Amino acid sequence: MAKAMVSGLLLMPSQALGTDAAATAPEPVEDPASLVNPLIGTAGTVNTFPGPDMPFGMLQWGPDTFPHRAFGGGYEYRDSKISGFSLTHLSGPGCRAAGDVPILPVTGKLPGSPGDAVSGFSHAHEHTGIGYYGVTDDAGITTELTSAVRAGLGRFTFPRGTDSRLLLKLSGGATPVDGTRVRAVGDHEVVGAVDSGHFCGAKNRYTLHFDIRFDRPFTDTGTWTGDAVHPAPRTLAEDGRAPSAPPAPGTGGMYLTFDTRAARTVTAEVGISYTSDANAARNLEHEVGGRGFDGIRQDGHDAWNRVLGRVRVGGGSRDQQVQFYTALYHSLLHPNVFSDVNGQYAGMDGRTHTLGAGQRAQYANFSGWDTYRSQAQLMAIVTPRTASDAVTSMLNGYDQTGLLPKWAQNNSESHVMAGDPAAAIIAGTHAFGARGFDTAHALEALVREATEPNANRPGEAVRDAKGYLPADHTAWGCCNFYGPVSTQLEYDTADYALAALARSLGRAGTYRRFATRAQDWRNVFNPRTGYLQARLADGRFAPRFKPATAYGFIEGTSAQYTPMVPFDLKALIAARGGTKAYGSYLDSLFTDLRRPSGTNADLGNEPSLGTPWQYDYLAQPWKTQALIRRIQRTLYSDSPAGAFGNDDLGAMSSWYVFSALGMYPGTPGTDTLVLGSPLFPRAELTLAEGRTLRVNAPQARPDAPYVSALEVDGQAWQKSWVGFESLRHGGSLDYTLDSRPHTDWASAPDSVPPSDTTGLREVHATADHRRARHFLRTNHRSR
Repeated sequence: MAKAMVSGLLLMPSQALGTDAAATAPEPVEDPASLVNPLIGTAGTVNTFPGPDMPFGMLQWGPDTFPHRAFGGGYEYRDSKISGFSLTHLSGPGCRAAGDVPILPVTGKLPGSPGDAVSGFSHAHEHTGIGYYGVTDDAGITTELTSAVRAGLGRFTFPRGTDSRLLLKLSGGATPVDGTRVRAVGDHEVVGAVDSGHFCGAKNRYTLHFDIRFDRPFTDTGTWTGDAVHPAPRTLAEDGRAPSAPPAPGTGGMYLTFDTRAARTVTAEVGISYTSDANAARNLEHEVGGRGFDGIRQDGHDAWNRVLGRVRVGGGSRDQQVQFYTALYHSLLHPNVFSDVNGQYAGMDGRTHTLGAGQRAQYANFSGWDTYRSQAQLMAIVTPRTASDAVTSMLNGYDQTGLLPKWAQNNSESHVMAGDPAAAIIAGTHAFGARGFDTAHALEALVREATEPNANRPGEAVRDAKGYLPADHTAWGCCNFYGPVSTQLEYDTADYALAALARSLGRAGTYRRFATRAQDWRNVFNPRTGYLQARLADGRFAPRFKPATAYGFIEGTSAQYTPMVPFDLKALIAARGGTKAYGSYLDSLFTDLRRPSGTNADLGNEPSLGTPWQYDYLAQPWKTQALIRRIQRTLYSDSPAGAFGNDDLGAMSSWYVFSALGMYPGTPGTDTLVLGSPLFPRAELTLAEGRTLRVNAPQARPDAPYVSALEVDGQAWQKSWVGFESLRHGGSLDYTLDSRPHTDWASAPDSVPPSDTTGLREVHATADHRRARHFLRTNHRSR
């Protein structure tokens, strides 16, 4: 086998890079916001949106397309029709979400079914960028949008005429709308609200309030319900309110007519709130009122530069820089500001609350299962105060309902996906430098949620009693959980993250307790097959097993989930037969990156995201270096299809950002950064208190992923990992890279990232483990 080929992972030139490659370090990017391409990820399953947004903004006013996103709340680059410009979006969810209050400009006769109206458009007449979205549709109407945090401004330029209209599709959101109300205030303003929710078919609910003010009067208004249009009187009532029949739930909206014979542009200022109409008006007045389109757009550009500029890269191609900063942008769209300018917010208990002392904002939209692996850690590094406020927001929800968010949309919980992800989010945020929250209260909440019966941990009592979650639990009337093996692995990860937080806070007993419980993954590991498998209530492993089986798993297979023991890979590697056997298993997972089968890793879904880094744990870091670069070059590009898998509120984008920096948070809840190699010759991260972490790799280029040497703060480093705590106050990582693998770097047995076997040692002494060993013996006899 040629030396440049490493286990089939990467073919590259074998010549070493000479010293000429180590030229003067390139200057870091000065205006990263100008490099963001919001269209990346808008084609296919990634499901990002191209409309303007502020960092963690409440308002995301942008286009929704037809027919691929036929029910609103999303944008698909392949589409050629726009169904509206809705006020809220989520970036990359796997289910329809948000898309509240689509507004569609039309001209000519009012459509017979206004809620079904669409407008044709071409990408040739579409323009996107930080703080701006603009498009001219096939009817010649130009729509331009920009946004502040809780409010925005739209310009609609119509052809000359008397029949220029805005359709407010109140029931046209991405999910079923339970109720709507709207009223005209005078002839320049519309106020209303929609009741929505139902993420992934769940029962969660929220109410979005809006206030829209126009720079000119509308000449006519009315509502519709299905195909029935209800015109309002031409003369508005003296109290400024136009009588209008409220649209029926799920079927209606409001239209406004403008005379554009003389002045063709209608400007709309929009404010939203999740607490009240009055607060929507306050948000509008405070953030938009009288400031002008260009000023708001520039404010957005400046705000994003302040955030994106905390990670400044230098060198590489323009396409690489665009991909990097777009991924960083997508990583920092969520969670979203949820409190109004006066500090009020809608609580998880349905009541209106006010921010506590020291908290700048309440945040919402926690896609826990997706974001605990890398998005929370990246957020803590880049925006530690925001990350701390986000954790405080989670704790506020706990104080209001007794539950931490799991997959919470706005101020209601959907309970979508498995596990107890709040533990890894909170512990990971703390481990990566965001410490501005009540850590004692956080630990108390996590322990309670991990030990007392609650809706976030279904089946926990059964797991404690049996040492695993049985796959046939429904047959004997137990528990509202699904995908028992996946759920158990998620509980294990949550328990270990909780343990890691407890250890960092000096709570040794709590650490030992939950690190021990986290080791019960052993009870669903079948030593006969080498895979994690579903087990039945009587202790037997489920029959007719194949590695590609999805039985017992959520959005994946046994082959894809078996590596998901991030806190104790040493034990998993040993259980699977040692380094050589585990290396062959990893090789088999990456034979086809684009079209994963049941026995290939699915790099478009979260359970597989940590797997490419596991060669580091085999003291074979050159394989991780080659594989990560192969993934970057195969699955990511500067194009609408230039990302892979649902972005899930920044989950996939944050993976890409970390990978481009040459690192990844390998163990949720801890500060362990497993190392690959940097994509850029230079990167500078501004950390808390203004300290700088520098990542220098002068020889970096796409075909030079291999590390031949590394210095950490000037000292030679022969490990394939580093603890973020040692870098939290600044420092440097200085790489020497090459186009050929260097199998001597970080290849000693003690060079591998840490695995925590404390719990494993202690679990051997417990009754649960004795029971598990009995189950294993039973399985050996019965198989």
